[in-house]
Amino acid sequence: MLNLDRLRALSAIARHGSVSAAAEGLHVTTSAVSQQIAKLERETGQQLLAKNGRGIRLTDAGRLLADHAARILSQVELAQAELEAHRGRPVGELRMGAFPTAVRGLFPTALAALRAEHPKLRPRLHEMEPDDSVRGVVRGDLDVAVVLDWYNRPLSLPDGLAKAPLLDDPSDVAMPSDHPLAGRQFVELEEFADDEWISWPRAEFCHDWLMFTLRSKGVEPRIAHMAEEHQTQLALIAAGVGIAVSPRLGRGPVPEGVSVVPVRHPMRRHVYAIWRADADRRPSIRAAVAELRKAAEAVDAVDAGRAMGDGQPPSGGGG
Repeated sequence: MLNLDRLRALSAIARHGSVSAAAEGLHVTTSAVSQQIAKLERETGQQLLAKNGRGIRLTDAGRLLADHAARILSQVELAQAELEAHRGRPVGELRMGAFPTAVRGLFPTALAALRAEHPKLRPRLHEMEPDDSVRGVVRGDLDVAVVLDWYNRPLSLPDGLAKAPLLDDPSDVAMPSDHPLAGRQFVELEEFADDEWISWPRAEFCHDWLMFTLRSKGVEPRIAHMAEEHQTQLALIAAGVGIAVSPRLGRGPVPEGVSVVPVRHPMRRHVYAIWRADADRRPSIRAAVAELRKAAEAVDAVDAGRAMGDGQPPSGGGG
């Protein structure tokens, strides 16, 4: 019996041309891909990869099995989607992943609606960073994920995934209320060249984005503190120990002693749902994406209403 995870690794090598590129596409380590191929070779009794200069190539047997693997994996996904579509309604378990502020800002509304409208559907939500969510969807560990990228730093998605835009999430600069720029209607990032920043942890997508964006504005970041949760960042800002980029989705009330000011050239995160394209017909996925879109529309409406009501950036959103 051929193992689907091993076939998925071989198919990725055929698509991407190398073990390292396949690992990147699958969001796993090169060692993990190599181990899967070694096991597949033992199971089939065939050499599937051969050295080719400093790289590798598929053997004839490898190309033959890779072609079959692509069709097998597609058929497995289609079979699952067809079975659910045949039932005609969302039922069973639906595994979902999302980054923290999407969990806080979108999912309470979306999950409550799914529970009310589709009582036989069992959504299971896991909070995780976007890269982990993408990996989960590609592997089949997740059915739907909510991920993000930034206006100037798109997130690369592997082939075979479908996506639906949910909302554009504006970000402000959060600073102590006694900061010289706290009373401004708008600010420019260049004006914070001498400030100390509070960032997300190193190696996280948003930390890399912050470094890239500040440096593109001629500002060498001075990172004083790192905190993953936005509410923790705001608490540090209230204590007067730094400033931070503060997205609005899921942000909640801003603590006393903190001011948030929009950037003149808006910084926005693009938030969207992703799933495997072969599962597009599953009613449960369609229902989940529809409810996430409704939740996102409600966030947009509240954000716009607050802005019109007091002429200031709303305190809700971001994460």
